[in-house]
Order: sequence, then structure tokens, then C-alpha cells
Amino acid sequence: MNFGATEILIIVFIVLLLFGGKRIPGLMRSIGASISSFKKGIDESKQSDSANSSSKK
Repeated sequence: MNFGATEILIIVFIVLLLFGGKRIPGLMRSIGASISSFKKGIDESKQSDSANSSSKK
């Protein structure tokens, strides 16, 4: 499912209508923090899984 320029512009316009221009930067910051936290959790999970598998040998 690929989005073209028109679809992205429509989505951006709808987001601006829903949240307003003043709230967008805070929303993007919180989304970025959530993504980085999610990636950190995945990395920690992979490290603990590899530590558990090496201790079982």
C-alpha cells in the first residue's frame, strides 16, 4: 500500500483540521518519544533473549 503525494496532503490537511496548528509540534514530539521507547524495548528484549539462549547452552 503506497501513498502518493495527493493522499499524504489530504492526510496532513485532515490532521491540521482535527488538532490545529499549535498542537501539532507537541503531538509529533510525543509520537517520536513513543517510537524511541518502543525501539528501546525491542532492543532490550532482543538482548535478554540472546542472554537467555546463551545461558541455556
